[in-house]
Amino acid sequence: MKTPGVSRRNALLCLAGASAALLPINAAWAGAQIEEPLIDAVRTALSSAVADRAPPIPEFANTQARLDYLRWLGAMSERLKKKKSDWQTRKDFLQTVWYESRRAGLDTALVLGLIQVESNFRKFAVSGVGARGYMQVMPFWTRQLGDGDAAKLFHLQTNLRFGCVILRHYLDREHGDLFLGLGRYNGSRGKPAYPQAVLGARQLWEFSSLSAPAATHPTRTSPS
Repeated sequence: MKTPGVSRRNALLCLAGASAALLPINAAWAGAQIEEPLIDAVRTALSSAVADRAPPIPEFANTQARLDYLRWLGAMSERLKKKKSDWQTRKDFLQTVWYESRRAGLDTALVLGLIQVESNFRKFAVSGVGARGYMQVMPFWTRQLGDGDAAKLFHLQTNLRFGCVILRHYLDREHGDLFLGLGRYNGSRGKPAYPQAVLGARQLWEFSSLSAPAATHPTRTSPS
C-alpha cells in the first residue's frame, strides 16, 4: 500500500520532465523565502556553516575521483556555454557549485536546476521582493546569519554558500521531502509549480556516468 507522501512524490517526478520541456529558455522564477524566527541552536549552526570561507578548491581521494570530476566539469561546461560564454567564468562557477552543494550534502544537479529556475544563471539577478543573485537569497538572511551586508549576496561563493545552507536547512525541516523543502525555499510550500520546475530543470544537469567523486570538503553542520 502506497502512502500519500510517496504517491505525491511519484506524481511530482512524473510531471518534472514535462516542466523542464515547458520552462522558457530565459525564464527565472525569483524566490521569496519567508523570514521566520530561528531558535538559537539553529541560528548558531547556520551561522557557523555560512561563516566558514574555505575556498572551493576540490581535493580528491584518488585519481579516478579526480577524473570523474573533470568529466563532469567538461560536460557541464558544454551545457552552460549559452549562459556563460567565457571558459574561466564557467569553470569558476561550476567548481563553486560543485563544492558548495556537496559541502551542504545536496545533489549538484538539483542545485543547478534550482539556479536555472531562480535566476537563469544571472549573477546580478534581483527579484521584485529583493531576492539576490544566482540562488535568489533574501537579504534578511544576511542579518540573521551574517553581518547584514546584502551586497555580498552578489559574490559568487557567498551567494551559493547561503543558498545551499538555506536549502539544506529547509530540507532538514521537511525530513528530506523535496516537494515541501523546495516549496519552502521558494516561499510557496505545498504548491506544486515550483518543485516541478526545479526537478524538471535538474534533469538537464544530471550526469549519469559520474560516480560521486570522493572529494574531501568541510563537513556540514546540521541545523537539526
